[in-house]
Amino acid sequence: MNIRARMAEQTANLRAASDISKDEVTASMQTNDKPKTGPGMAAALAAANIKIQELETRGAHSVLPVADIAPNPWQPRRAFNEVKLSELAESIREVGLLQPIVVRRAEAGYQIVAGERRWRAHKLVGVEEIKVLIVECSDQDMAVLALVENIGRDDLSDYEISVSIRRTEKEFPNRKRLAEAMGMSRRGLYRYLAFESLPVFITGDLDINPMLIGGNAADAIAHVIKKHGEKAVAAAHELWPDVVSGNLDQGKFAPAIAALVGHQALGKTASERSIEKFFAGKHHAGSITKDVNSFTVKIKTGVLSDAQEARIRQVISELFNGAPLD
Repeated sequence: MNIRARMAEQTANLRAASDISKDEVTASMQTNDKPKTGPGMAAALAAANIKIQELETRGAHSVLPVADIAPNPWQPRRAFNEVKLSELAESIREVGLLQPIVVRRAEAGYQIVAGERRWRAHKLVGVEEIKVLIVECSDQDMAVLALVENIGRDDLSDYEISVSIRRTEKEFPNRKRLAEAMGMSRRGLYRYLAFESLPVFITGDLDINPMLIGGNAADAIAHVIKKHGEKAVAAAHELWPDVVSGNLDQGKFAPAIAALVGHQALGKTASERSIEKFFAGKHHAGSITKDVNSFTVKIKTGVLSDAQEARIRQVISELFNGAPLD
């Protein structure tokens, strides 16, 4: 039994409590057969898998050229795990494709409804044709199926979900209906949408590495920028490289922006804070940071030899004590 089939079995008839009528509740009390309910996302995931199964039962089996197929345009995933993809490709090379992918007809060729990893694995091993099920599927179904299926996976970043939600949004009359379709609270939805309020220098880096910050950090950053305006954007621009390099934790980024804006309000300018990086050969060895409060030298563990460490200690002692250490 494949993963989707097992998932569908485990979540069969699972619905949000709000979808169960009073008549069903009354009848269940008499038969002691209570309707199965679960959290919104669980119900949405169950509905998505049932929908895929329904599509598969009505689909037409075929074999298509891999080159004639395009990904789901609402696919949220920007980065695929290369190791797992290679393992899948090797399995396809050895035993072939055990389960066809699901596609729909498009203006030019076909679009994937479910099974993009299997399609990518075929491209990886150079297999020119792939087994498919051709189904009829609306844009709204395509959007929700791609989003709900992927949100259930731990390795999908909040930013990828955010981008997909923005693409999916136009298929729904309003955000309330979108949140309901995804089994998500409106507050949870707005947490993902916080990314759209971030400056382009942040989202540009997130396009390359979507794991840099999560939804909570994005929400906090958006709140600080909304409160302080352009001053916060300027402070964020100055501090953002520290987040990218790993020197500033994403959870501390928004407070650091607010703190820097506070210094500016006291007549201190952002230009008074400088960061100078130094290297050991081609490797980043550390940095020197100077701001209105401190002068900080950070050196990565393992970069210094014992002799170099002793020399640094001696220089510091001479600077502040006027005499070398014993």
